[in-house]
This record gives sequence, structure tokens and C-alpha cells, in this order.
Amino acid sequence: MSTPPQAPTPPARELHEQTVSRLNNLAALTEAGFEAHPYSYAQTHHARDILQAHPGGNPDEAGTRWEDEHYSVAGRVMQFRHMGGAAFADIQDESGVIQVYFGKKVTDNFAATKRIDLGDIIGVAGLPFITKTGQTTLEVQTWQPLVKSLHPLPSKFHGLHDEELRARRRYVDLMINSDSREVYRTRSQMIRFIRNFLDRYGFMEVEGPTLQIVPGGTEAKPFKTFHNQLGHEFSLRISLELYLKRLLVGGFEKVYEIGRNYRNEGVDRTHNPEFTMLEAYFAYGDYQDMMTLVEQLLHDLVVELKGEPKLTYQGKVLDFSLPFKRLDFVTALREQAKLDFDPLDLAKLRVWSDEHHPEHRKTPDYKLLDKLGGEYVEPLLQNPTFLVDMPLVISPLVKTHRERQGLAERADLYIAGFELAPIYSELNDALDQRTRFEAQTARREAGDDEAHEQDEDFLLALEYGMPPTAGMGMGMDRLAMLLADRASIRDVLLFPLLKPEANARPLSGAQEEEAQ
Repeated sequence: MSTPPQAPTPPARELHEQTVSRLNNLAALTEAGFEAHPYSYAQTHHARDILQAHPGGNPDEAGTRWEDEHYSVAGRVMQFRHMGGAAFADIQDESGVIQVYFGKKVTDNFAATKRIDLGDIIGVAGLPFITKTGQTTLEVQTWQPLVKSLHPLPSKFHGLHDEELRARRRYVDLMINSDSREVYRTRSQMIRFIRNFLDRYGFMEVEGPTLQIVPGGTEAKPFKTFHNQLGHEFSLRISLELYLKRLLVGGFEKVYEIGRNYRNEGVDRTHNPEFTMLEAYFAYGDYQDMMTLVEQLLHDLVVELKGEPKLTYQGKVLDFSLPFKRLDFVTALREQAKLDFDPLDLAKLRVWSDEHHPEHRKTPDYKLLDKLGGEYVEPLLQNPTFLVDMPLVISPLVKTHRERQGLAERADLYIAGFELAPIYSELNDALDQRTRFEAQTARREAGDDEAHEQDEDFLLALEYGMPPTAGMGMGMDRLAMLLADRASIRDVLLFPLLKPEANARPLSGAQEEEAQ
């Protein structure tokens, strides 16, 4: 071992008594010849490797040792039981948990194991054996402290359950809650599958700019920032759409991006101001073609992760069997709201809404359809359902319906009562697009700060000619909610946006009790 460094000096702030105790243990370990913070450790295996090689549970193997197998693992100490001349610990790494045994007669520097605290990360090396109770265990010959945890972990038995605290201390949540780790593994598998699926269908993954002069692609309030050198205000993007469409103008025929969007809006069960979207576009198709692609993608994804085209979400079994249901928006709204007139007659809809829903009196006429659809239709859509042929007034970037006046060739996919993916026959008429942008500009000037801004460069691109195009956007966070069976978007975001804390404090003492 190298020459031990000086024992660390506690920081100049009031420390919890458990932190002081842990710093004293760290000092004792350095005095015993260990490095306080070694630079590396020769980790040859993970816990899962040992458990797979020797699964245990066979009474005939009790006491068996494998002298010719040597393993070196590293991880966090989740349990520790010292019994005089022996000690047992549970070491948790990314793959799982393995029990390890320290013995006075077999383990180097055994006396120093008394300075190990719960939460410490250590490296251990030795031979596997099966205990009398049939548990696979690693007999430690050598070990090394790798980093001292200066704060105790929440109780193993009570865990960390406060939702906001779990989001703020995600690193602690991941240490303690194996189900949380599984959520983010599922999310990673989901993203990988989607990329592979689109790649197989000939799509090219691209990246558009996050900072944009004119944020566009949807109606939303952007976050603003200022670039000092350019002397200009920029916005964080609210959508991926308009730059992907520029690429179709340039000649690419199938493109997609999985990236972050930012909208200066509220936080609720299905909304976070920073979120991840998939947007995909392909030339020479329409919304019917894209619906076919999307339902195949989701069907295959659910089968891949669940083993069948069904999943359970919040106690309800959702069926992703093909084909997904198609439901006409206007017909559904008329039937569910019991309207005796055409919902596209906005004047009549305003009179009816003011009488039945006075809370919407300040809602602009053109947004009433969206609001009322959200109340009367969307909660009914549990199994995957395409709500087809949406009103043109709420679809500024979509082709007009080729057969039905006042409607757009747009289908919104709903699952479990919330929107997952809008799908369009994309508007490629440059003159029509300009007219619609001008109408949006008028709304902005009238005080609607979510109305679409006029992007002259995008209009110029359309004037060069964009082929007939099918497009879609899909919320990756909401899809992860479904696959991981989580009720809130916060539970599938590693680090959701939260109001800043006045002081970030460890989970120790009374705080740990509150967390339990």
C-alpha cells in the first residue's frame, strides 16, 4: 500500500454527530495504511456474475468452497454485521447484491473492518462458497475502502418514500429502492428499442439546435436566454419539428430525433417543463401511413419488454394488439357532451360552453374544442386509440382534410387517458403556411403568448419545396410512465425540475425519520 495521506480535516461547518463518527473512522482507516480516496480498483466481476455461476439454494452444496475461482467485486455496503472474529456484509453494485464474509483468520486487515460504515463503497476479493443456510457468499481475502459515506442511509426496512425527497435526492433513491433503478433501466431499454426499430425502417437519427431564434412547432411559451457575443435573445426549443422539416426540404427522406424540449409551463402528473420527445418524419407518406408505423412500433416495443402485447398500468390491463382503435374526434365530442349541433360551429360552441362550463369563459374560441375534448373524450381512451381528424383551428402545421371541411389530417394517439403522440399529414403548402402563421401572429399580438411565432426562414425553406410528408411526435417520458407503471412523470425523470431548496441537507437524524 502507498504511504497514507494525512487524515482529512472536517469542513468548517456544523456536522451531524454521525458524520463526525464517520470522519473519525476514515481517519482510522488511513492510519491503518489504507488510502483515503484510491484512484482505481481492479474490479473483475459483478455480484450477478458470482450468483449466476453459483446460484446456491442446494442443501448438498452447503459449505462448498471453490478454491480455483477468484473474484473481485466493488460496491456499496448495504448491511454489515460484525460478530467478534467474523463479519458479514451485503455489497450492492449495479447488477445486484452479494453477501461477503470477513474472517479473522482469512481476511487481511480484519481489525480495520470495524471502521466500515453502512453506505461506504469498498472493494473485496476472494473465493465463493455456500453457507450452511445455502446462501452464495464471497469469502474475503483482501479488501480496500474506496470512499467513505459521510452520511447514513435511510432505513433499509422503511426505505425512502417521500416523492419530492426521492426526486431531490435521486442518488439516495437509487441506492435504496431497487424498483427505482428498474424504472430507469426500463426507460433505457425503451429508448434503445425505438432507435433500433427506426433504424431498421431506414430512418436517420439527427440533431437539431436547442437554442433557436424563433421557437416553433407547437403552441407553447418558451424559456428565453441571451447570447452575449451575438448580442441576441434566443429561446430554448419547444419542439423538434421545424428543423427536421428543413432536412426533408434538403433531400433526406426519413429522419428522427430523440431530444429535449423546454416549455415554460406548469408542472402536473403528465407535464414537466423539461421533457424528452421523439419526432419522426418521412417523405411521400401521410397520417394514415404514420399511424400504421406508430402502432407497429408500440406493439413491438410492448411485446419486447413485457413478453406479450399487453401491459398493466395503474391496475388496468392495456391491450396493444394490432390494429389500434380509430375514433372520430367530432363524433366522439358530440356524443359525449350530448351536443345537438356541430362542434365545429364555434359560435354555438361558445354559447353552450359559457352555459355549461363557465370556467372556460376566458378560453379563446379556437381552444374550446381542445379543452372540451380533454374533458369529455380523452378520459375514455384507455386502450391505445387514435383520435382522428382533429379540428383545423388547433392544427396550424397540418394539411387540411382532403374530404372533410374544417378538419385536419391529424390523429392524436391516446393511451390511459392522456395524449402520447400527435400524427400529421404535414402542411407543405408554403402560401397556406404563411397565412396560418399570420393568423397566429395576430393572436400573439392580441395577448396569446403561446401562439406560434412566424419563422421566416422556415417559410423560405417551404418555398423551395418540401415533399408530401408524414410526421409524428411522441412523449418519451409519458411512454416510460406506461411501461414502468408510474402514475407521475416525475417518477420516470431522473432529475425533474423542482423549486430550489434554501439549504441542501443530508438525510440524517430527524430528516431520515421524516423520510421514513
